[in-house]
Amino acid sequence: MKPVQIAENVYWVGGIDWDIRNFHGYLIPRGTTYNAYLIIDEKITLIDTVKHYLADEMLARISEVVDPSKIDYIVSNHVEMDHSGGLPRLMEAAPQAQIYTSLNGEKGLKAHYKGNWNYNVMKSGTTLSLGKRSLTFIHTPMVHWPDNMVCYLQEDKILFSNDAFGQHIATSERFDDQLSADIVMEEAAKYYANIVLPYGKQVEKALELVSALEIDTIAPSHGVIWRSKIKDILSEYRKWSTDQTDDKAVIVYDSMWNSTEMIAYAIQNAMEEKGITTRMRNLRTNHISDIMTEVLTAKYICVGSPTLNNNMLPTVAAFLTYLKGLAPKKRIGLAFGSYGWGGQSVGMVEDVLKSMNFDLLEQIRIQYIPDSDQLTEITKKIAMTLK
Repeated sequence: MKPVQIAENVYWVGGIDWDIRNFHGYLIPRGTTYNAYLIIDEKITLIDTVKHYLADEMLARISEVVDPSKIDYIVSNHVEMDHSGGLPRLMEAAPQAQIYTSLNGEKGLKAHYKGNWNYNVMKSGTTLSLGKRSLTFIHTPMVHWPDNMVCYLQEDKILFSNDAFGQHIATSERFDDQLSADIVMEEAAKYYANIVLPYGKQVEKALELVSALEIDTIAPSHGVIWRSKIKDILSEYRKWSTDQTDDKAVIVYDSMWNSTEMIAYAIQNAMEEKGITTRMRNLRTNHISDIMTEVLTAKYICVGSPTLNNNMLPTVAAFLTYLKGLAPKKRIGLAFGSYGWGGQSVGMVEDVLKSMNFDLLEQIRIQYIPDSDQLTEITKKIAMTLK
């Protein structure tokens, strides 16, 4: 269990979760890491911990650098258990250590662990001297919990960014330039789309705060450390946080007897005729978290369902619930579907899209099986609407 040096006397000492495949309800086929960082100075400091079952792995890495009992300060940037779960085990190893966190962080840690520990609440903008180095704390509430903060090691120009700029990747490589740039950016986008997306305004504020810092390294709590593509990831976060979209349509649907699917492909034809990139996402074969990665940059969100028992299909209802919780903005929505007699599903889909303040294209609702003339008319009508 070797640590990885990221600057002189600054080490990654986290844990690698090779086998996890589901996190926060979304799929992470590449696993993840829980990143903890050790700073060796007059005051030996650990920034964050790991999920509880990797605490011994973290302690083994720390032990390669220093006796864990000599840790003086523990910084808890975020209470969530994938970052604080190793704290009880760490406090057994270093019982004299002081914990530095936000006010909400203190409340959350006490509620989770009931430990009689030595807490120090750090206000945003305050600085903690470690000896030759100092850490400055910046509160970033609701990116993505109320307790969130980041900290900046001024002398080494390292931003310990907590969940911001993270990705779910289990890998022995520790830096962004050691893996394919496409993989790293894809996982960063998926992470943002499925966790951070509802908090765009808060992300904008956080970006303003850190923009004044000179940053050579961004060390997040998940995934690889940014050192070569910092400008790229900051640019993407600015785009995502302001809901900037591409000329792209995501067409999401489920179908009972293929009629709704036929409508979906007629919609795709219309989009292609107008030069709009499309993504077809059948809910039977695509997980909602993968679909959200496409939604992140899509201007058009088209959702289709047949009617079942006076309602939409459960798969579509689940996707819409997930979509509404993640709250993408500045989108154009389209509800569509087929029906036998009741036909309530399309209106229900449209009501959800309307509740999200999407601009709406006219809904498409076809009884039974659409014929070729109806499908052609759908394509023509949408293509004309998109002029």
